[in-house]
Amino acid sequence: MKITIKSTVLIVALTISALPIFSQGEKVSFMRPADQRGVNVFETPKGDTTDFKGLHVRIGGSFTQQFQMLSHSNEATANDVAFGSGTVNLNALYPLSPGFNLATANLRFDVQLEDGIRVVLENYMSSRHHPEFWVKGGYVQIDKLPMFGNPDWFANHITAKVGHFGLNYGDQQFRRSDNGNTIYNPFVGNYIMDAFATEIAGEVYIYPVENFFVMAGLSSGIINGDVKDYGEQKKNPSILAKVGYDSQINDDLRFRLSASLYSNPGTTSNTLYAGDRTGSRYYLVAEPEYYRNFRAGGAVTSTNATDRFTSGRLSPGFTNKVTSVMVNPFVKFKGLEFFGAYEMSQGKQAGETENRKFSQLAGEVIYRFMPREQVFVGGRYNVVTGTLPGATDDISVDRIQLSLGWYTTKNLLVKLEYVNQNYNDFAATDYRHELNFNGVMVEAAISF
Repeated sequence: MKITIKSTVLIVALTISALPIFSQGEKVSFMRPADQRGVNVFETPKGDTTDFKGLHVRIGGSFTQQFQMLSHSNEATANDVAFGSGTVNLNALYPLSPGFNLATANLRFDVQLEDGIRVVLENYMSSRHHPEFWVKGGYVQIDKLPMFGNPDWFANHITAKVGHFGLNYGDQQFRRSDNGNTIYNPFVGNYIMDAFATEIAGEVYIYPVENFFVMAGLSSGIINGDVKDYGEQKKNPSILAKVGYDSQINDDLRFRLSASLYSNPGTTSNTLYAGDRTGSRYYLVAEPEYYRNFRAGGAVTSTNATDRFTSGRLSPGFTNKVTSVMVNPFVKFKGLEFFGAYEMSQGKQAGETENRKFSQLAGEVIYRFMPREQVFVGGRYNVVTGTLPGATDDISVDRIQLSLGWYTTKNLLVKLEYVNQNYNDFAATDYRHELNFNGVMVEAAISF
């Protein structure tokens, strides 16, 4: 949802003028901390004991600035086409040099309406794809039923979430960077095949026994609301399910294991792997300098960071039909932690008759040390394999990330990352043939 400059100025002015009546010192219940305390927090637990003292509004924000030192190369055959008064090679990569990327920012409102009932409004103030102010989504989360006297069966065992929000598919979403909010991610980039979708949805969580939960949900299956009749092409809802076990076994050892499902039998434009409209954290890597813009009738267009905002990612193109399962183990022993992901996905886009398959494997090891685990070092390996639309043979993309981070305060994080990514088995006529990008990223994040 885009917002004009005038609207932005009005929102900021109203916010600033209202700040004196907002008490930031009081905690909103059942909320993940926005700073370092939110690291390795997944679903909000049921044990929150915050006293309700009336309507309360909390304003939070996240800001990230990067310095990028990446380079890339490929071995694709030349594809010269006419452009302007001369010709350009559509398989030549975008020329890169070290420099600062556009700073990204989020603005968040958490409103405690009643005891155990809160409303969240999430906004992007600057992003790679939309530099203007726009709304990510909003939802209501219900952990108690004060209108019915707060019965224990609901307060202790059930959470309901309704609205337009990022769906709870996979545990990686609790560690990924979300535009300006990068403080939970020990690395700079997210997964190569980045499952993230904001849809109109409802999710219900049941906690039948300690350390165990089950979630079931239903979503619109598309990123925006849509009332158009597409005839034979139906807009089916998506089914969500998740089951997890999370136990702090003793003071030193924590173990968590979850499995997630997202399935849609057919819709107009599903975005499970293309729902992050804020853009990749690696700017203009693995991108051609010129490309055919099919939204403009196939015209040759020069590349820019806004139009080519998914740099370094790979989408399987399951826009019509998709079924995906992800399993995530997490083990933390003192300062040493392991987080993994195994994902199996199949589906197709409009016009295809057979399902294609993709798989993704990721594993990361982080060691956190110093007082309050304020410093960490880590490594991640990520590989994706599958068949692209119109192809018969599999391709693969693999990435190694090495990271060093320092929480100078609980609200401020500085990261240094080395990344190396390879594209394998792409056709010689594809600009990604034998493509590699590598180099160093420096990222500073503030979140409150």
